[in-house]
Amino acid sequence: MRLFDEDDEEEKSDKKAPDPQSTPVMNALFKSRTVLIFGEVDMKMAERVSAQLLAYAADGEGDIRVIVNSPGGHVESGDTIHDMIRFVGPRVKMIGTGWVASAGAHIFLGAKKENRFCLPFTRFLLHQPLGGVRGQVSDIQIEADEIIKMRERLIREIASETGQPYEKVVRDTERNFWIGAEDAVSYGLVSKVINSASEV
Repeated sequence: MRLFDEDDEEEKSDKKAPDPQSTPVMNALFKSRTVLIFGEVDMKMAERVSAQLLAYAADGEGDIRVIVNSPGGHVESGDTIHDMIRFVGPRVKMIGTGWVASAGAHIFLGAKKENRFCLPFTRFLLHQPLGGVRGQVSDIQIEADEIIKMRERLIREIASETGQPYEKVVRDTERNFWIGAEDAVSYGLVSKVINSASEV
């Protein structure tokens, strides 16, 4: 019984989906030095965004635009993207749209304040890290201690990047703290609300 021949192989290769990195959209984004951070933050996103940031940094000294619309997600993945934004060197201009929440807000704060922008209907959400650990009591205690350390670190970062007092950020993030675009400017999250690309 014949399983396949060379013609079958060619037919299968013709039906393969195109590599997303070679699509016209990805090529256009590369030329414009733009990174999209949309959706849940995870390790796969952190790897992709880090690769793009490093590629753009190696390609030249021009600005890099990062557009964020994210509900948040894995904190350490957000840490990676946040740190890579600062690591690459070229000036990163951050643009928030839709909602920029939790780990997404942490990523947003990776850019310098003067380079943090948002579109008019953007909403920001700041809150403390969420736990959900099961297991032995000793393991739960270890994880609880780590969450407390993480919370303190993130609060210090928010306070430093916004100019808000540490104690105020502690109070604000006790519960979900939603901020609209204009209020985000007053709070220090955003330098300017923009309406068009020409303003960046």
